[in-house]
Amino acid sequence: MNATNAALDHLVIAATTLEEGVAWCENTLGVTPGPGGEHPLMGTHNRLLALTVPGGARAYLEIIAIQASAKPTRASGLKRWFDLDDLALRERLVRQGPSLIHWVLGVPNIATACARLAAQGLDRGSVLRASRATPAGLLEWQISVRDDGQRLLGGCLPTLIQWGAVHPLHTMPNSGLALQAFELATPEPAALNTALAALGAQALATVRTGPAALRATLATPRGTVVLTSGEH
Repeated sequence: MNATNAALDHLVIAATTLEEGVAWCENTLGVTPGPGGEHPLMGTHNRLLALTVPGGARAYLEIIAIQASAKPTRASGLKRWFDLDDLALRERLVRQGPSLIHWVLGVPNIATACARLAAQGLDRGSVLRASRATPAGLLEWQISVRDDGQRLLGGCLPTLIQWGAVHPLHTMPNSGLALQAFELATPEPAALNTALAALGAQALATVRTGPAALRATLATPRGTVVLTSGEH
């Protein structure tokens, strides 16, 4: 696995409700997000936007929220992905509104990728099979999720995903959004750099020393917008 086949899959924006996330997207980025779907396994739902990334590749922006009317089908006591059950994160979303919280790395072999992180002492979690229905058919993927739902390294260590035969970008129109820069700050830059190198992903983000935070600079219909995680 190397930098040519591990790629930024998507950036994760968490919101208290999906309606709030959509309004934030329209007000902040000047774009209405396209359709997403429901995740029965986690009791969450989302909306999506295509994102052009440096080099001409494509990724997407996910706006995700807990679906209040849905109970996760995941075993009782296990947490939702992306720390969405974390009380501190949920309180911050209430105070500050929707926020960039995480990123997801697409890999060709998720078992191999998880093993490479484990060799660095990083437990990225079990590999789960997930799916959701779409008008174009069933989307299926494998994704790394810890039982405690933690993102690790303040959200800077990516969740890993391996898609099935169909990727959601196949039906996503251009949105007018482009990622210009992606930075990860962490008190443990050596550990993060080693992990990203093991995944073949070291070229995807700039790593610097500091309090844990993600920073994505986007070109949008409203001009340049900088999305950051953490308190602000």
